Amino acid sequence: MAVGRPGLGAALGAALLARLGLVLYGLHQDGAMRVRYTDVDYRVFTDAARLVTEGRSPYRRATYRYTPLLAWLLTPNVYLAEVFGKLLFVAGDLAAAVVAYRALRRRGAAAGQACGCCAAAWLLNPLPMAVSSRGNAEALVALLVLATLYFVEGGSVGKAAVCYGLAVHMKIYPLTYALPIALHLQSKWCGGEGAVDTGCDKKAKFTFVGYLWQLFVKMLNRDVLLFGTVAGSVLAALTVAFYHLYGWDFLEHAYLYHLTRRDIRHNFSPYFYMLYLTAESKWSFALGLAAFLPQLLLLLVVSIAFYRDLAFCCFLHTAIFVSFNKVCTSQYFVWYLCLLPLVMPSVKMSWCRGVLLLFLWFVGQGLWLAPAYFLEFKGYSTFLLIWSAGLLFLFINSFIIVQIISHYQKEAQVAKKLKQQ
Repeated sequence: MAVGRPGLGAALGAALLARLGLVLYGLHQDGAMRVRYTDVDYRVFTDAARLVTEGRSPYRRATYRYTPLLAWLLTPNVYLAEVFGKLLFVAGDLAAAVVAYRALRRRGAAAGQACGCCAAAWLLNPLPMAVSSRGNAEALVALLVLATLYFVEGGSVGKAAVCYGLAVHMKIYPLTYALPIALHLQSKWCGGEGAVDTGCDKKAKFTFVGYLWQLFVKMLNRDVLLFGTVAGSVLAALTVAFYHLYGWDFLEHAYLYHLTRRDIRHNFSPYFYMLYLTAESKWSFALGLAAFLPQLLLLLVVSIAFYRDLAFCCFLHTAIFVSFNKVCTSQYFVWYLCLLPLVMPSVKMSWCRGVLLLFLWFVGQGLWLAPAYFLEFKGYSTFLLIWSAGLLFLFINSFIIVQIISHYQKEAQVAKKLKQQ
């Protein structure tokens, strides 16, 4: 699935022009049409930033469920121009592509191949374009996640830990990368690719429990402890500082809300209809927590199976997490799309198959969007159709993940480069 040239500079230039064009178009549509181009969350961000400039808590803005750091970053929306945040997100969007390009080059990809992967999967992909130009902050999280993987694979454990701590503070979902990162670091400490299969002490593993126990013991090495200490310190420092400033509201809205969230509005999640029907039930909270179990089991299996190629493992992690999450919207797709450039060279499938999978992915979204439109804009009761389309979309996503795994072939040059580091 490698893609050919143009140069990185040309791809970045084209991507920048496209995103700036969308930002300008968004200003026109917001002023001329009833349906706004700008994401509703961007208005929430700006209102929270305004509260910060007035010395008040950003959580006085209803539905602000994010770190105060984001509101602080967007204070120029108040002091300079409201479009500042969109430009910041666009800059983060492009910076994420640069980090992905450098990661691909480090993993052994040729310049043209690395540029083509970044252009096809991210820079010229309409979904990331729309997300950042509409004023959604996902690009900043994507940048931090990619920087974490880049530094881990480069051996800069401290820098990786700082980026990881910031990423988890911005969004909870990168927390799921902790296990594959620890396993990856212990394998490098033990001496490379075959460390887990042979063991540092060359002892055989007779039981699965024994295998897991030795895996755990080997994780207690310098790199893993350094990564955990630094990342934990960054996350703890930010948490303590913002708790001191904003109290329980910060913990509730930035962290706890996302763990206990039960969104009964229509979304891509296969659980949405169940949560909608049981919203007033005494079992609602328990069902919401139970929805995490399939995710946890699948993430554990993927971590143990693919941690040697950290980028591929984190891509699978994110795709599974999003697909099986109890809340799933279009912007969540950006979480795994930002990692797609890193795995494309290792997925050996024909262009025909790749295009077919992409077509199925868009068809799945289209079949969901049709009844969702009639529910939201026409007032028709299409909940059952939306749920059915969500189940079909889950099946399509699962099929695509299986196809990617079955066509995954870690290239020898990538393995060699990572083993030497």
